Amino acid sequence: MTADIARLFQAFLAPAIIISAAALLLLSINVRLMGIVSRLRQFVHLKHDAAKAGRMQEADAYDTQIESIERRAEIVRRSFMLALIALAGAICSCLLLGLGLYAVPAAHAAVAVFVVSMVCLLASVLYYIREVTVSLSSVREEARDLRFMDLGIPPEVGRARNQL
Repeated sequence: MTADIARLFQAFLAPAIIISAAALLLLSINVRLMGIVSRLRQFVHLKHDAAKAGRMQEADAYDTQIESIERRAEIVRRSFMLALIALAGAICSCLLLGLGLYAVPAAHAAVAVFVVSMVCLLASVLYYIREVTVSLSSVREEARDLRFMDLGIPPEVGRARNQL
């Protein structure tokens, strides 16, 4: 019986480490996603303000930025979902490993679930790498877009100056 308990804890070790790693990755992805969503909301409000004031050139410039940020947000969302699936799979594999001490098919299922979880975690990291490599694209597009350069002081900078 003591040997079974020792084997159980050994079997839990790898998935437990993966659970910790996936949770940290999820935290990082969540912070990135919230930053992107905040920026997206800001641009949507600025576009609405510009359109309401009849500044269609400015509204069109914001529209371009909104599309770019939405593409990035979708990449981060996919990364987030795959990391969540990997986390759920790692937890399930822990439970199946424990059950596998009493039912051999559960141990075999645990291995399959763990492998699928690792594939999902890898896919999540690849999406995250992709997003990080394109993270400056919105800023670069804004810098190249002469419509933004003709606007003068960005509204968010003007608001910050007024608050000082």
